[in-house]
Amino acid sequence: MTHDVPRDTAAWRFQVWASFVLAFGTTLIGIAYLPIDPWMKGYLAMGVLFTTGSSFTLSKTIRDEHEAQRFLSRISEAKAERILREYELSDGRAQTSNQGHGVARGAS
Repeated sequence: MTHDVPRDTAAWRFQVWASFVLAFGTTLIGIAYLPIDPWMKGYLAMGVLFTTGSSFTLSKTIRDEHEAQRFLSRISEAKAERILREYELSDGRAQTSNQGHGVARGAS
């Protein structure tokens, strides 16, 4: 059984990284050119850095939760398939043995 793993295109990855770098860079440049005291610029820059780090952590956590749910779903599907397969095998044996008894009864 093969599982195709969906992959993003190179163009999409480029767009995501380019937009991230552009947004992050222009925000930091904007903070650098603000006409305020250096300690205020430092506070704003620190806020941007912590927000960015938290965004990465949040997206990783959401992705991990999604992958865990997919994994649990695959386990549940495998269990259901095994139960159905066992039922079909036992049902096939029961039908075969019932047919065998019918033949024996008809002969006697």
